[in-house]
Amino acid sequence: MTDTTAEHAAGQAARVAKESSARMVLFALSLGGFAIGTTEFASMALLPSFASDLGVSEARAADAISAYALGVVVGAPVLAVAGAKMRKRMLLIWLMLAFALFNTLSAIAPSFGLFTVSRFFSGLPHGAYFGVAALVAASIVPRNKRATAVSRVFLGLTIATTIGVPAASWMSQYIGWRSGFVIVGALSLATALAVYLKAPRTPADPDANPLRELGALKNRQVWLTLATGAVGFGGFFAVYTYIASTVKSTLGASDDTVALMLMVAGLGMTIFNLAMGALADRNLNLTAYVAFGGGALVLALFPLAVSGGLWTMGIAVLCMSILGGVSTVMQTRLMNVAGEAQQLAASLHHAAFNVANAVGPFLAARVIAAGHDFPAAGYVGAALSAGGFVLFAITLWDARRSGLE
Repeated sequence: MTDTTAEHAAGQAARVAKESSARMVLFALSLGGFAIGTTEFASMALLPSFASDLGVSEARAADAISAYALGVVVGAPVLAVAGAKMRKRMLLIWLMLAFALFNTLSAIAPSFGLFTVSRFFSGLPHGAYFGVAALVAASIVPRNKRATAVSRVFLGLTIATTIGVPAASWMSQYIGWRSGFVIVGALSLATALAVYLKAPRTPADPDANPLRELGALKNRQVWLTLATGAVGFGGFFAVYTYIASTVKSTLGASDDTVALMLMVAGLGMTIFNLAMGALADRNLNLTAYVAFGGGALVLALFPLAVSGGLWTMGIAVLCMSILGGVSTVMQTRLMNVAGEAQQLAASLHHAAFNVANAVGPFLAARVIAAGHDFPAAGYVGAALSAGGFVLFAITLWDARRSGLE
C-alpha cells in the first residue's frame, strides 16, 4: 500500500468515525424529543382517563394540559438565560433529569391540584431542551447540513405522535393512565444517560452570560421569525386538535379510526420534517414559503376532503403535515439571525410554537361554537398558515432593508 493510499484510507476511516459519532449524538438528542413529544401529545389522549380517576370534568381536566403549555412558555426563556454559562451537555442532562422527576410526580399525584402543578413543572424544561439540543446538533455538522441535523432532533417528536401517543393510549386502557407518565420518566432518564455518554464535551463559552442572551429580545429579526412560527404553525393545530371530533362526530367512525388518523398525521409530520430539513439546507427561504403556502392550500381544502369520507380526509391529514417541517425551518433561521444570543432565541422558538398550539385551537373553537361543523377548522387553519406566509415575507423584506439578507 502506497503512502497516498494509506492516507486516503485513514482519512476515509476518520470521516466514517466522525459521521457515526454524529449519528449517535443525534440519536441521543432525538430520544429526548421522543420523551417530550409523548408526554405532550399523549396527555390529550389520556385526558378522559385522568379526569375520571382524579374526579374532575373533562373540561376542568384540560387545565392540566394548559398548565404544561404555560410551563413551556415560562421555562424556555428563563432556563435558557439561567443556563447561559453552563456547558450545553450538562445543561441538557439536568433538563432531562428534571423532566424525569416531574413526569414521575405526575404519575403518582394523588389529587388533580397536585397533578396540575406537576404538569406545569414538567413543561419547564421542554423549550430549553429543544433549543439547546438544536444548537448542539448544528455544532457537530457542517454549516450546510444544519437544518438536516435539527430535523433529526425533532424526529423524536414526530415519531412520538406516530408511535408514542397511540402506545400511551393503549397502555392506559390496560394498566392505567399513570403508566404513560412513568414510561416518559424512564425515557427521560435514558436520554440523560445517552447525552452524558455521547454528547460532545465542549467547554462552556467563557463570554456567555445572561445579559448577552437577553440581547435576543432587542433583535427585530428574532421577534419576526418567532411571530411567523407562532401564527403559521397555529394553522396545523387548528385542525389537528379536532381530528378526533371530525372522525367521530362528522363521519361517525370509531375510536380505532381516530387512532389510525392520528398515526397518519404523525407519519406525515415525520416525512415532511425530514424532507424540509434537507430542502432547507439548499434553500431555506423557498422551503418556508412552500411549507406555509402548501399548508394553507391543503387546509383550505380540508372541509371538502372530509365530505369525501375517511380516505380523502386521511390524504388531507397526511398532506397538511407539510406544516410539520416548519419547526425545523424556523429553528434554523433563528440560528442565522440570533447573533450571540443563540440559546435564548432557540429556546423561545418552542415557546412560540406552544403559542401556536393555543391560538390555533382557540380560533377554531370560536368558529365551531358559532354553529359550524368541525371540518370548518380547516378554513381557520388555512388563514393562519397564509398569515405565516405573509409574516415570513415581511421578515425577509425587513432583513433586506436592514442589509441582513
